[in-house]
Amino acid sequence: MHRLFAVLAFALLASPLSAETIEERAAPCLACHGEKGQSQTENIPSLGGQQAPYALIQLFMFREKLRTFEPMNDMTKSFTDDDLRSFSDYIATLPKPAPPTDAGDPARMARAEVLATQNHCNSCHKPDFSGGDNVPRLADQREDYLAKTMREYKDNSRHGYDGTMAEVLQPVTVEQIADLAYYIARVH
Repeated sequence: MHRLFAVLAFALLASPLSAETIEERAAPCLACHGEKGQSQTENIPSLGGQQAPYALIQLFMFREKLRTFEPMNDMTKSFTDDDLRSFSDYIATLPKPAPPTDAGDPARMARAEVLATQNHCNSCHKPDFSGGDNVPRLADQREDYLAKTMREYKDNSRHGYDGTMAEVLQPVTVEQIADLAYYIARVH
């Protein structure tokens, strides 16, 4: 997997940032994040449906190494502020992911819905988990990625632009994180 990211990072660095279209410039991004931003790769998020302000913050954090993931840090290190805006605007045009076909286990969905309400997940991320502005869309995101991200916020190995997620997830158990990821990936 790491080798794939290295190859893709090289492809991005080798492609001129002055390519004619944003679609051409974003091709290496979609190699990992999936065609039209619909990830098919474990622990790699779908980008489709994300708001431009949220994408801009994440790209900036990768460029400045405030968020560390080597392939993304390498890809964004030469981006200008205008590049960051162009990419975040492009990401916002990608279609949101299709909802999963299974509705989920009713008992597990109900248990997780209570957790989401208790922890106010459905406040910042909205009741339908569509997010807004600088708050990410979680609806129809990959379940594995959601669980990974929440665990990283909880153990403080992933930092947001503020401490909200780390604080919210402190009382949540690892088992509850699995249920929340299961629920959020399926809620309609």
